[in-house]
Amino acid sequence: MKIERVETFLVPPRWLFCRIETSDGVVGWGEPVVEGRAEVVRTAIETLSEYLIGQDPLQIERHWQVLSKGGFYRGGPVLSSAVAGLDHALWDIAGKVYGAPVAALLGGRVRDRVRVYAWVGGDEPAEIADQVAEQVAAGMTAVKMNGSGRIQPSPSVAEINDIVARLTAARSALGDTRDVAIDLHGRVGVAGARRILRAVEDLQPFFVEEPVLPEHMGHLPEVVGASTVPLALGERLYHRADFVAPLTAGVAVVQPDVSHAGGISELRRIAVLADTHGAMTAPHCPLGPISLAASLQVAFATPNFLIQEQSRGIHYNLAGDLTSYVTDPTPYTWVNGHAEWNPLPGLGITVDEAAVRAADKTGHAWRNPMWTHEDGSFAEW
Repeated sequence: MKIERVETFLVPPRWLFCRIETSDGVVGWGEPVVEGRAEVVRTAIETLSEYLIGQDPLQIERHWQVLSKGGFYRGGPVLSSAVAGLDHALWDIAGKVYGAPVAALLGGRVRDRVRVYAWVGGDEPAEIADQVAEQVAAGMTAVKMNGSGRIQPSPSVAEINDIVARLTAARSALGDTRDVAIDLHGRVGVAGARRILRAVEDLQPFFVEEPVLPEHMGHLPEVVGASTVPLALGERLYHRADFVAPLTAGVAVVQPDVSHAGGISELRRIAVLADTHGAMTAPHCPLGPISLAASLQVAFATPNFLIQEQSRGIHYNLAGDLTSYVTDPTPYTWVNGHAEWNPLPGLGITVDEAAVRAADKTGHAWRNPMWTHEDGSFAEW
């Protein structure tokens, strides 16, 4: 069995899928995408495919090593995401060939269901409370929300009080038996992050995500030491070596993305590294159905897994949802805030190829918003 063809599909709302077909007719699917740079990743897939054509698809680790290290210049979000999507597809093929879910090939499941959380928005505390209440009614046990909208790198007292008010509203709707996490998106500086963490500490957030930007990683020890709030980060890190410094600094939760950080193969290794530091994994995944399916396979087989991000109902996906490109939505039906074990082989989903090919004819050119402060200077989105 050899790899005969590699194709990519640019599909709304902002995703890129890849399809690998073998000489035996087995097909695997992956989701290699950098949000806002999907076209660039598509070109990277074309280049990497020059190596893959004619290869045995079951030699997954061999291919991962070559695809990741075969060029003199390595790493970065574009290359790592391209490798990730190809890796998904190869694991999908392996599961179908062996007649087993990918989680079984990773050593078997260590849990019977995977806890997921829902994203909630709303700029006003009252809106937050209403949206959280809707998720509670739907059976969710955890939510995540933005800590703020546009905010100054050195936040004002009013801006910090607004974060506290939003979190207070969410906590009031959740009670003490459910969890709420907040995402700061690296929008504030180191000193601002420390102030925010101290301000929200009594509300006991599940974790605070991306308190500072990756380029400020050297200051993480002082941010971690500012409060008892668990810190989480990792969506903008692409290799296990990138996680050594934050784990050493005491970050409690790592959030690699299976579509950015080298795929299933590397996500698994990052989780093992985190385990050696007593940290948990909560994979980043506000993406499409293939990415989530791949991430769930790792979650079922990972002992130090905490919770899974997922994008059902997220504001990015108004032009398409997780179920838009699969024939059966069952794997994306949450039961009491959890994804149930899926025994189907490979990634456990059947991609609607006709829908994907039709969507690719339209494509997309999604770009993230560009924000500025009131003085016209650049603001982190």
